[in-house]
Amino acid sequence: MNEQLDNHIHKLRTQRKVSQQELADAIGVSRKTISTVETGRFTPSVVIALKMARFFEVPVESIFALLDDQS
Repeated sequence: MNEQLDNHIHKLRTQRKVSQQELADAIGVSRKTISTVETGRFTPSVVIALKMARFFEVPVESIFALLDDQS
């Protein structure tokens, strides 16, 4: 079974009017890292996921969710 990670980063960013660069600067990563995580091309480390949750002041589970790949 392959599992993929779904995320709500883009939704949180747009709701709070935060750019990818602003989020990247706040958590100490590159804008490209934010972009690739946001689009699902890269799975973030636990540290990055926790920093995002802290930044948005939400539980990490409200940003990320596991999806089962049934293919």
